[in-house]
Parts: sequence; C-alpha cells; structure tokens
Amino acid sequence: MKKVELLSPAGSFSKMKYAFQYGAGAVYLGVPDFSLRVRINEFSEKDILEAVEYAHNLGKKIYVTLNIYAHNQHLEKVKKHLKFLSKVGVNAVIVSDPGIINLVKKYLPKTDIHLSTQANATNFEAVKFWRDTGVKRIILAREVSLSEIKEIRKKVKDIELEYFIHGAMCMSYSGRCILSKWMNNRSANLGDCTQPCRWEYEEVGSKNKEVRIKEKLNKYEMDIEEDRHGTYFFNSFDMNLIEYIDELIKAGVTSFKIEGRAKSAYYVAVATRAYRKVIDAIAQKKSKGEIRKIILEQKKELDNLTNRGYWTGFLLGDEPPHNFGGKMKKGSWEFVGEVLNNNVGTDFKSVQNKLNILKIHNAVFKNDKIEAITPEKNIPVKIVKILNHKKEEVQEAHGGHEKLYYFEFDKILPKGSLIRRKIVLRTTK
Repeated sequence: MKKVELLSPAGSFSKMKYAFQYGAGAVYLGVPDFSLRVRINEFSEKDILEAVEYAHNLGKKIYVTLNIYAHNQHLEKVKKHLKFLSKVGVNAVIVSDPGIINLVKKYLPKTDIHLSTQANATNFEAVKFWRDTGVKRIILAREVSLSEIKEIRKKVKDIELEYFIHGAMCMSYSGRCILSKWMNNRSANLGDCTQPCRWEYEEVGSKNKEVRIKEKLNKYEMDIEEDRHGTYFFNSFDMNLIEYIDELIKAGVTSFKIEGRAKSAYYVAVATRAYRKVIDAIAQKKSKGEIRKIILEQKKELDNLTNRGYWTGFLLGDEPPHNFGGKMKKGSWEFVGEVLNNNVGTDFKSVQNKLNILKIHNAVFKNDKIEAITPEKNIPVKIVKILNHKKEEVQEAHGGHEKLYYFEFDKILPKGSLIRRKIVLRTTK
C-alpha cells in the first residue's frame, strides 16, 4: 500500500503537540488574519516559527493556511506574511485565491502549494487546471463522491489528492457562505464565520410562520416551518468516514484530513488516534476481521466526542440529511484535564514521584470513575488524592481558571495523557 498521510488540525501550539503525539504525520495551522479561523486561533508568526522547528525535529510536516478570499486591502499584509514564511521553511501553504497563488509563487517559489477546499475543486478538468498553474495538492471539495474521486485519480495521476474524513460539514458549498456576513457582519470568507447555520430559530408569530434568530439578532425574519422544539434549518450532521478509509486509499487519496482547529485538545487526540489506528492496520495488511474490530473500537471512541450526529457526507453520492433538531450528541465520558507533567512534588516526600500536574478543563471529583487517554490505549485510573494550587488536599477540581492541580493516581501516567471521567447524574440534597 502506498503510504498515506494523516493530517490533523492545530488551533494552538499545544493542540499541535497532541496531534503529533497521537499519530498525525502533518498538521495545518495559520495566523488568524489569513487562515479562515479568526476566533479560537492562538497562532502568531512567532508560534509558527517554533512549530516548524518542533515538527521538523520529529520528522513531521507543517502546512500553513492562507485561504481567505482576499480584497485589495489584504494584499500588502499577505505579502508581508509570505516574506516571513519564506524564512521559516514550512512544508506547504494552503491557498484558495488565485491572486494569492501568484504571490506565493513570487515570494515562496520553492514551497508546495495546496489548493484549499474553499476553491471547490469538484471535477478532473478543474484539477488539471490547478495542476497546470503549479498546485501540487488538491484538497477536494467535501461534495465530491467516492466514484468521482476514482475518476479524478484516473484522469489526473500526477497530483496529490486530499480529502476530509472527519468533522463539521457546511450548509454551503465547501464554506463559500454569505450568511455570517449578511446576518452578523462577519465574513466566513475572511475567516470570521459566526455559524448562523448552527443557531436556533423560533416562531415569532402565527402570520406566515415567521421565525427569528433566538437570542441573537431580531431583525432577520424568514418564512420556514418549525415544531415545538424549534428548528435548526441549516444545521448539518458531522462527517465520520472511519469505515471508508480503505476504499478512499484505493481510490487514490493521498492525505486524510480531520477538521477541527477550534475543537479541544481531547478532540484532536481522540480523532487523530482513531484514524491512525485504522490506517496503520490497513498498512500492516491485517486481516479483514482484525481491521473491522479496530474500526468498531475506534467508532466508539469517536462517539464519545461531542458531535451533531455522524453521517458519511457526500461520499456515497447521496444528499446528506440535516440535523433539524439541533441536538448535540455526547458520549458516556467527559474530558476533564491534561497531564502536564509527573514525577513532581519533591516537597511532599510521602507522595514523591506520584504527583501529576493537571490543567483542569471540566469538574472532576475524587470518587469519579476516570480513564487516562494515551496514544496507545485507555488506562483505568483511580484518584488517590487531589491537591489544589496551594497544595491543600481537596475533594474536587474545577476548570475555568489558570491555576493547576496536583493529582496522585494509583499509577504513574506519561506526560501528555488526557483524563476523562465517566458521566453520571449527580443528585443534590
């Protein structure tokens, strides 16, 4: 089998490290101004410089996103950023705008160009066109089906093909949406989508069933139908193609892409690990039974990530349904924290070499049933003791602040482990 790439999202330096630790061969990232992720994006140019050094030391790759549709006012900033990238040594830039492609050729002549899914490449003639302009890889539109991928590969053999396999879908053609700009004056095509397609809408009167954006902007009314639960009439299911990796490899896909730069470190780790295990099992030519077992195990792990319900997108050639109910699905486990370090606490000789420093994201209680997530497996763990930032013993730990906690577990955990707790309904007296 030809070696394929697993490409994970990196919304921060920390998330990038988890992506690599849990099996990604490359990550995509970018500064807010140019990368279609203005919000929940912690990367600066200094971070990119450090990220490239970190990744290349591991033998991994960094792809930088410059996939906005630029207006004249953006071009000088883009040129300045490209000059910076020319000194950094990134492996590729992801671009959608033909004008920016011209600038990349000028300022980064030796750097690979990947065509963003924003450019909506959906047929082999478009792929030929972009190849002839100097593009090395096409990130196919999410709307391209498996049969179409096969035909594109058959017609165009000398180009890399990338395909989204997991994450959010869009109600517009691969992100070319004007709703956010129209409703909230924030352009999706400049990286500031506020996702009005995910908002809840409700009836404001019986006349023509007019509806409005709930708890948002009341000036936008449109005629639609709703039931007693309200309506999410644009809302898409999330994509999950873990059962189709082998078919996509055979179809000629070069790189498998996970969506989610705005998602948590836990999401990045679990999703990356799931697809890594399946890709490796296929590469190792395990039996169909073994591969199927791994797929089912990892499907359960993906189900433990908060999602809008999973679907196969457009892969099988059908029109994906929409999640009109708007309900988010949650698994039976909740992510609670990151293990930042262990073997600490020299001033606590009785528990020396047993304390772990944790950054807490969600509440965890001493008696909770918990697991440690590692790149290899899930490890059942028992909490022996919780100490707060003052090293006072407490019965629970809470997130939402920068203070760290010290946990003693019944076993030593490797740095980079993630902790989750079994969800139980808590009763109050």
